[in-house]
Amino acid sequence: MRLALAQIDTVVGDISGNEKKVRAALADAASQKADLILFPELVVTGYPPEDLLLRPGFLEAARRSLERIARQVRGPVALVGAPQLDGDLYNACAVCAGREIRGFYRKRFLPNYGVFDEERYFASGRELLMLELGGVKVGITICEDMWQPGPPATDLALAGAELIVNISASPFHVGRERMREEMFRTRARDMVSYVAFCNLVGGQDELVFDGHSVLIDDEGEVIARAAGFEQELLVADIDPTAVLAR
Repeated sequence: MRLALAQIDTVVGDISGNEKKVRAALADAASQKADLILFPELVVTGYPPEDLLLRPGFLEAARRSLERIARQVRGPVALVGAPQLDGDLYNACAVCAGREIRGFYRKRFLPNYGVFDEERYFASGRELLMLELGGVKVGITICEDMWQPGPPATDLALAGAELIVNISASPFHVGRERMREEMFRTRARDMVSYVAFCNLVGGQDELVFDGHSVLIDDEGEVIARAAGFEQELLVADIDPTAVLAR
């Protein structure tokens, strides 16, 4: 499997500008024959959108943008972070393939400490979502979901996920990238699964997002790592089916 992590700089509220960056990354990943491309958390709206989420027109614009993005997905399957309004509002990951949205995963753990205030805007998801792509079982998580040492990531691993992906908007502070990478290495070893972490990059008001997206094998070894504080499409070939033997 060829995996692409689109570490891009989004702007809160700039839905059309964010869409252009997503489309450019999609075209780049397709030209490199990627099978799966990951985008950061809430890439369609930028992070954190905060009270913009209380405006129906903003949510409608985000929905239309996501649909346009999905229609551009002809090559690699794309996992795109976006709000989903379905009775409640969810921080979601859209699965886009074959020019349409095939499904959504909804973030389970909503951080409500420090700079985060997600419980104000979002309902918590409850269901797991696992894809089968080229014979590889891929489990989906969003940011905080994988900071927890148990479910949903451990449930995905027990259900047979060979690769667990995490789309994220994880802010920077000194030493954060080392602590975060060590956490993901521990998760990979504990779950005996490959782990792919795609993080946001750039600045938004008082927040700075450092990127440092990373791909880790099931023994906790780093396969590929994106640069810090720079936009990058990180592409790597992996063989998660080796997990079955271990």
